[in-house]
Amino acid sequence: MKVQLNSLRGWQLFGLIAALIVVMSAMAIALQPDLVEGLRSAIRATARSSFMLFLVAFTASAFAILVPTPFSKALVRERRFIGLAFAFSHFIHAVLIYAYGQLNTIFWPARTVIDNIPGTTGYVFILLMALTSFKGPARLLGPKAWKVLHLTGLWVIVAVFAFSNFKRIPMSAWYVLPFGIICAAVAIRLVGKLAIASRRSQVKQTSVRQAASAS
Repeated sequence: MKVQLNSLRGWQLFGLIAALIVVMSAMAIALQPDLVEGLRSAIRATARSSFMLFLVAFTASAFAILVPTPFSKALVRERRFIGLAFAFSHFIHAVLIYAYGQLNTIFWPARTVIDNIPGTTGYVFILLMALTSFKGPARLLGPKAWKVLHLTGLWVIVAVFAFSNFKRIPMSAWYVLPFGIICAAVAIRLVGKLAIASRRSQVKQTSVRQAASAS
């Protein structure tokens, strides 16, 4: 992974991740004798790839502060393209869900409007964040609104992932693991923010002392 991040940057990195997601989805479908079951397998696979890519983008800046290595700094450098890869993974996830719903005719009628609210909200923010990851839309939005949108979107998506896994724990204890990982990622990000604030405070105090001694 370290070699890949150092040798692949920007759209090359995005292209590699996107290609792997497509291949993974195709293999998940092909390995099942039944198409419906194959789509279900691909849906689960893309849910996991989206989850992992989002966690990387979500915690990248915190790890760069808490564990400052060339690899963690490379994650921050490529965070935009990792985020776009997450959006692509979740787009494939949505396409697979649609195809599954077309073949399994009881899928959509069994879902209520309330059931669809978290996922729909998450997708709206994913779309808006992906579009404003490009210079033109970002410039039109403005830096302050861009920051509010992306910060709000990150926490909305975190909440959607947390809720989606938490509500499934009664069905399978396996979902405790991704729910715990989300909680750990939130803790890491918050600790990273505290570390940044502490570092800024120390720099400010040093500057004040230097100014006082110079006078």
